[in-house]
This record gives sequence, C-alpha cells and structure tokens, in this order.
Amino acid sequence: MGRAPVKGTGQVARYILRRLGFLLLTLLLTSLVIFVLTQFLPGDVARIMLGREASAAALERVRVELGLDQPLPLQYLGWLSSFLSGDWGTSFSSGQAIRPLVLERLGNSLMLAALTLSIAVPLAVFLGVIAALNENRPLDNLISVGSLAVVGLPEFVTGLVLIQLLAFELKLFPANSSIRPEAGFLEALRMLILPALTATLVILAYIARLTRATVVEELNKSYVRTAILKGISRRQVIYRHVLGNALLPTITVVAISFGWLISGLIVVENVFNYPGLGSLLTFAIDRRDLPLLQAITMVAVLAFALSNLAADLLYAYLNPRIRLQ
Repeated sequence: MGRAPVKGTGQVARYILRRLGFLLLTLLLTSLVIFVLTQFLPGDVARIMLGREASAAALERVRVELGLDQPLPLQYLGWLSSFLSGDWGTSFSSGQAIRPLVLERLGNSLMLAALTLSIAVPLAVFLGVIAALNENRPLDNLISVGSLAVVGLPEFVTGLVLIQLLAFELKLFPANSSIRPEAGFLEALRMLILPALTATLVILAYIARLTRATVVEELNKSYVRTAILKGISRRQVIYRHVLGNALLPTITVVAISFGWLISGLIVVENVFNYPGLGSLLTFAIDRRDLPLLQAITMVAVLAFALSNLAADLLYAYLNPRIRLQ
C-alpha cells in the first residue's frame, strides 16, 4: 500500500510534463505563425517611419538598420532569440522600449480581467444553476432569453448604454477609464467598473448557458435519482455531487475567457479610453509597428496558453481520470 502514492505522483508528474511540453510547442509554433503573418501586413515599415517624401537611399538605410534586408529565417531567429532574452526591441512608431510598455499595459489588462471574472463567473454560474433547477419553467426562459438578448448587443452599444445610465444619469462612475500608468488596483477600481460590467455582459450568457446545460445533464443521471431514493435531500445531492461534476467544463470556458480578456477587449478599451493591451494592439496595427505588434501578440498567446494550462491542471486535480489519458 505504501507504493500507491508514488504511482499516483508519477502519473501527475507525467501529466504535468506533457502539458508543459505541449505549451512550449504551442508557443514555438505560434511565434513562427506570428512572425510570418506580420510580414504580410500592407505597407512598408521604412516608408511609414520616414514619410512619403523619403528618398530610396534613406528608405534602404532604414531597412538595413532594422535588419529588414536579411532573409526571413534569419530575421525570425534573431527576433525569437532577442524576445526570449528579454530584449523586445524598440517601437518603430514611438521610439519607446517595447518591454516596459507592453508589461505596463499587460498589468492594466490583468486588473480589468480579474475584476470582470470576479463579477461574471459567480453571477453566470448562479444564473445557470437557477435556470437548470427550473428547467423549462418561466424563470428558466427568462434567464435564457435575457442573457442572450444582452450578449447579442455589440460591445460598443452596451458600453455606451452603461455610460449614459451609470455615468451621465446616475453619476455613479466616471465615463472615462483612462488611468495613470502607476495606478494600483484600488486606485483604479472606480474607473474599472464600467468596462468590467461591459465585458461581463459579453461573456455572461455563454458561461450561464453552459452551466445550465451541464447541471441539467447531471440532474438527469441515475446516481442523482438513487441518492434521493436513499433519503438524501435534493439540496444535499445538488451541493455535494451535482455542482462538483457539472462545473468542470466551466473551468475551460473561464480559462478561454481570461485569455480573451487580456488582449481581446479592443472595442471595450477604446469605448472607455482604457489603456490596456487591446488598445495598444490597435495602435501597433495602425502604424505597422512590427516589433510592438509581435511582442503584444506573443504576450497574448502566452496568457492564453498559461490560462489553459492552469485550467487543465485544475481539471485534472478535480477529475483524476484525466491524468490517465
């Protein structure tokens, strides 16, 4: 009996190593895809930097300085090695060092993502469970229709409605969420509320409907009926067994939502003038700032990968059978 924990520990270690290997392979392949795709963006970097009136000699000189005259494989290897060493280069358009700029914006996006998930996940799970427990009843229909109606609105419309109602009419929160660079979470909290509520309404229906579907599925399984026939109260069965099994798929959805919240809130950030990673991505695309664009995309992919890795590990912890696959 003393060897059983070793066997279990070995399974866990192998599972973690597999997931880490998959993570590294994903990042490597993604870096190659990012580099290749950015080469096909329209426009000439040197022309954008020097303007339309620049001479051919000046343009060529800039291309040589930036290393754009080298073969693409050499450009890729140079960029990847520099990125891994922490040298993310300098922005073509602003002349700023890219690494501190991206990390500052990443911190802002993390604050917004954390607040959004702290609001969206409990609310969505609560609504999903309530809808499931009242399957095909008026309350279930109300929750389903209401959540779908909200999520169907474009993000900028939802944001503008919240600004008009909560900022202009009720004057509860500021309409502009532009925070200073060194602002901490507590200082920025009041200005984070409106963009967080907007993002919450975007992901609320998806998580709620998934929760509803999985809870309904669990409620219809035989072990629930057996437990109730044995005299266990329905409430105990739901809290001790149904929710634990039903909420496992929600972990994956929350992980995907977290990755999207880091870099995908482009519309929300622009509506509220919030200095996150999404608005910086728009800036980089508009100016064809390749080093900045590549760095932002790599950080966003890394956020997606790490959040999914965390979800896989948590899923395996809650459902040990996953480790054996």
